[in-house]
Parts: sequence; structure tokens; C-alpha cells
Amino acid sequence: MATSVRMSVTVYGVHKSAEVEPRLLLVHFLRETLGLTGTHIGCDTSSCGACTVHLDGEAVKSCTVLAVQADGGAVTTIEGMAQEDSLHPLQEAFWEHHALQCGYCTPGMIMAAADLLERTPRPTEAQVREGLAGNLCRCTGYNNIVGAVLAAAEHGRRGAARRPASTTPT
Repeated sequence: MATSVRMSVTVYGVHKSAEVEPRLLLVHFLRETLGLTGTHIGCDTSSCGACTVHLDGEAVKSCTVLAVQADGGAVTTIEGMAQEDSLHPLQEAFWEHHALQCGYCTPGMIMAAADLLERTPRPTEAQVREGLAGNLCRCTGYNNIVGAVLAAAEHGRRGAARRPASTTPT
């Protein structure tokens, strides 16, 4: 077995440091070492996108990134999307537009959509579909997910109030 190495990341502005085995995947570091279980493990092959997080402001599939590759970086997971006791506009839109059924893909979908909206604040439906192409949902048929992302983009243009985070799931 390989010798462990010390690594550190900033998660939601908090510095976290740990000894890790060099082959540990970022998804397992987040879930098992940091206890951030909102990032789901779906396939371990980068096919489903359930493990999507932001690393240094970019969406990545955390099942394809070694934890040590994130050393010194900033990580945001679904748990960090809600701010000041209110849901992120994407979380709100997913809830309002019934964009989830079993919810397993939802954290990855929201993280991918947040990356898309950061790069393309006014996406077309085609751009949303392309931006979410690396994330699979086996329940919804995608129409409500696409609608939720478009609604969140519209929300961003309007600056509407946000729902308290304690009233709905992530």
C-alpha cells in the first residue's frame, strides 16, 4: 500500500487538511473523510455525473479526480450551494419545477447547471441540454430539469427572493 500524503483543500471558505492515500478519489475524500455525503457516487466511470462538484470554480466529476489533485484548491459541493439559510436559485427552481424524482442525480445536475449558468448566464434550451449532457437522470426525462435551469437563469436576471433552506431538500 502506498504511503499516505498530507493534502489540504478549502471547502466553503474553511481550510481542511488530512492524510490520504495517494490513489483516493476526490469523491471518496469528500464523502468519507470530510463527511460531505451530498456528492453521490453513481458509476465511478465519469458516465453519470452524480459526483459533479466544483474544483477551483470549474465543474468536475469527482470520481475522475484524485484527492491529491485538489491539494491547495477550493471545492464546492451541493452542501455549499445554499447560503444564509436560503436555497440557491437552482435548488429553488428544481423544487418548484419538479425537476427531480428519486433525487440521486440532483446534486450533480445542480452543480453542472451552476457551472453552466456561471459561464452562460442567459442560456438557450439547447445550451442547457448540452451543458447537462454529461449528467444522467433515469427518472425525469430531463424536460423539468431543463425548465428548472432556464427558470433559475431567469431568476438570476430578476434577482427574486430565495426560499429558506430549512423548508426544502437539496
